[in-house]
Amino acid sequence: MTVVNILQGIWALSALGLIVLVLLHSPKGDGIGGIGGQAQLFTSAKSAETSLNRITWGLTIVFMGLTVILSAGWLSK
Repeated sequence: MTVVNILQGIWALSALGLIVLVLLHSPKGDGIGGIGGQAQLFTSAKSAETSLNRITWGLTIVFMGLTVILSAGWLSK
């Protein structure tokens, strides 16, 4: 496996993660707390939404950064 293949795998996983996380966001502001009541991982709905936003932004940065790197061809032979 080359570095490009590994980065493409991370890029694909971040894309799938973004899809899932964006779908978890609620248009009404409930977010992950609205799924089956309140999620047990979080102490409040506000905490759940804040964590969900941070993870989403982190994956967005990874996805966009890898998109630029892979499309620019900086790692190709």
